[in-house]
Amino acid sequence: MKRWCPDDIPWQSFDPLRLDADVLKLVKAAAMVERNAGDYTQYLKTIFRAEPAVLAVADQWGEEEVQHGAVLGRYAELADPSFDFQRRFKRFVDGYQIPLERTASVRGSLTGELIARCIVETGTSTLYSSLSDAVDEPVLKAICHRIAGDEYRHYKMFYGLMRQLRTGESVHILRRLMVAVGRIREADDDELSYAWFAGNEPVDAVYRRDHCAREYSRRAFRHYRDKHAERAVSMIMKAVGFDPTGWLGAQAKAFAKRKMGALSAG
Repeated sequence: MKRWCPDDIPWQSFDPLRLDADVLKLVKAAAMVERNAGDYTQYLKTIFRAEPAVLAVADQWGEEEVQHGAVLGRYAELADPSFDFQRRFKRFVDGYQIPLERTASVRGSLTGELIARCIVETGTSTLYSSLSDAVDEPVLKAICHRIAGDEYRHYKMFYGLMRQLRTGESVHILRRLMVAVGRIREADDDELSYAWFAGNEPVDAVYRRDHCAREYSRRAFRHYRDKHAERAVSMIMKAVGFDPTGWLGAQAKAFAKRKMGALSAG
């Protein structure tokens, strides 16, 4: 697939009358996480230092993720001239770091690490798809459409790498499920809540994790529709090794719809 660049975005079509203030807050938080992909690239290259197939794609993945953050940050500055993306991003990295000192996966195996990456790409792909479908502002719609496509392609890339590694690692399906569930639960950790804090809270505010997590979640899930929830569940189950079309898949999709509805309600 041909890679896109910031010049492909129709910046001149920006329409402030179609801007949703709550969505803009979500964009500011998302820009922090995406822009921080350089650290994740370093972490992945350390963890997969003996896996040439992963090393071959890690840098490009990181560059694309950093571009997502830069484009979202540029959009936030366009929509809100008082927003200083670089200053806000510094606030984020000053307060949140990933464990770069680790030399082995925090997931217990390389397969587990790639499953976790699939879970992350599932979340971002469906988030940007839901925003692309929901927003009316033409520039943000174009940005979200392109990022959603990248994130789905990243999911397929990590899924393919995981399938390759599973031939050399014996990781029981229950262990794979535990990794997936653990990574989903980490959506409530400090990364997203601190991204909300860094991107949106006043400069003199005190970080309150529960408050920031709730503010992020109710905006992030507000735009999810049934098709987005069902797609997310299918992608997760596929990564773990379950059939998403059977009884278990139907139950998981029903649960996901209820959960996302509860989160959007705050």
